[in-house]
Amino acid sequence: MLEISGLTWAVTIGLVVALLAIDLVLAAVRPHRVGFREATAWSVFYILVAVAFGVWFAMAYGGDAGTQYFAGYIVEKSLSVDNLFVFVIIMTTFAVPEEHQHKVLTFGIILALIMRAIFIALGATLLSLFSFMFLLFGLLLIYTAVQLFRHRDEDPDVEDNAVVRTANRVLPITDDYVGGKLLTKVDGRRMFTPLFIVLLAIGSIDLLFALDSIPAVFGVTEEAYIVFVANAFALLGLRALYFLVKGLLDRLVYLSTGLAIILGFIGIKLILHWAHEDISTAIPEITTPISLGVIIGVLVIVTVASLIKTRNDPTLTAHAGSLRAHKPAPAEERD
Repeated sequence: MLEISGLTWAVTIGLVVALLAIDLVLAAVRPHRVGFREATAWSVFYILVAVAFGVWFAMAYGGDAGTQYFAGYIVEKSLSVDNLFVFVIIMTTFAVPEEHQHKVLTFGIILALIMRAIFIALGATLLSLFSFMFLLFGLLLIYTAVQLFRHRDEDPDVEDNAVVRTANRVLPITDDYVGGKLLTKVDGRRMFTPLFIVLLAIGSIDLLFALDSIPAVFGVTEEAYIVFVANAFALLGLRALYFLVKGLLDRLVYLSTGLAIILGFIGIKLILHWAHEDISTAIPEITTPISLGVIIGVLVIVTVASLIKTRNDPTLTAHAGSLRAHKPAPAEERD
């Protein structure tokens, strides 16, 4: 186990909070449509920050720790692209004006970080106390991989979300976004705007993604600090990446298949680790360098194959994938 000092934790969390604050201030003070040049600059900045941190981390704690960090970062970055698919669906479903999408994404990332921090602490505690949790995490990832592969050509039904349905039923909601406010007054009555519902949708979706991504990154490393920073740096660049690649997302037709393969692979890695520790040391484990190679290889193949496929058939559109099948609409709704 790595010895991470309280000062290192504090400085790291401070850096993450500072970067989030910059994003939030920019979104609140100057609502605007984020163009390609701005999105590219911020995307490059966050990637350089993540890489620079990884280089420092490897120098400070050794090459193996650095490899674990980069493997975890790539896993979380690839899963965050699936987040982007769902964010695009949410923005489209609720017709969020472009000048307010920056704010929605920043709040969504903050919610995601908070929930993942909770799951990281819980997951690290469970893994340290009960070795069979590696088996449970592994089985969860394999189940998720199978479901994602089965429903790879579907998109999650955002409006069928229980949180969103309940909020729409019990809360007074305005018809428009009222300048990007969450709360407003109409005829003396306090009402929520659709932006509040959008944040609820993103928060509940973030919760579901955390249930998958945290076990996935624990399959790469058992170090809670590495799990945290890998998640933090992957999510910090998500806002800029959304504006940079949202036009390209439609072309990644095999992404859900690739993510299903990666989750299944990490699930098998976790089960082998449990078996190695609890059954017999003769049972082989999958090393971190092999994991890193498989993850990068799958992502490269998926990306290249997707671009070739959509170039040959431009009518194809990618889907985020879903963990459950959607019920067909009643006949009267389809008519």
